[in-house]
Amino acid sequence: MTDLAFAAPLESPLRKVEKQWVDLNGHMNMAYYHLVFDESLDVAFSTLGIGWDYTQKGEGSCFTAEVHVCYLDEVKEGDPLRVTYQLLDADEKRIHVFGHMYHAEKGYLAATSEQMCIHVDMKSRRASPFPAEQQARIAAMMKAHEGMPRPVQAGRVIGIKRK
Repeated sequence: MTDLAFAAPLESPLRKVEKQWVDLNGHMNMAYYHLVFDESLDVAFSTLGIGWDYTQKGEGSCFTAEVHVCYLDEVKEGDPLRVTYQLLDADEKRIHVFGHMYHAEKGYLAATSEQMCIHVDMKSRRASPFPAEQQARIAAMMKAHEGMPRPVQAGRVIGIKRK
């Protein structure tokens, strides 16, 4: 478990904006940004050993405690999406992740998603430390991602700026 190598950032499989995701404004509805980020985060979770296989064992899972999405540019039906994830921070019970959603052909940043995820013991339904194997994987990913620049949108607070 010592020679873990993680991509920096972690890439998820490409997606396309589906017809049913498009709203009356002619672009992807906000709910589907969350869907794409969530399903892309599943890839990162699997890499960390806390994905579907881990959850199915009934011992532990990760719950999202907080999420902040910034919608930066439109994506429309059929547009290819590339989502990457970066691990910003972690402790024994939590991981702080940051996702970037890009138009896969044009390269522009369409949205970001910042999330705080908590490891939960599924028997007690309480926050609990990650098992040792998963903590080692998280530490290895933190090491791989520590040199990445902090995203501009990380830590944003919603509010109206006054002059």
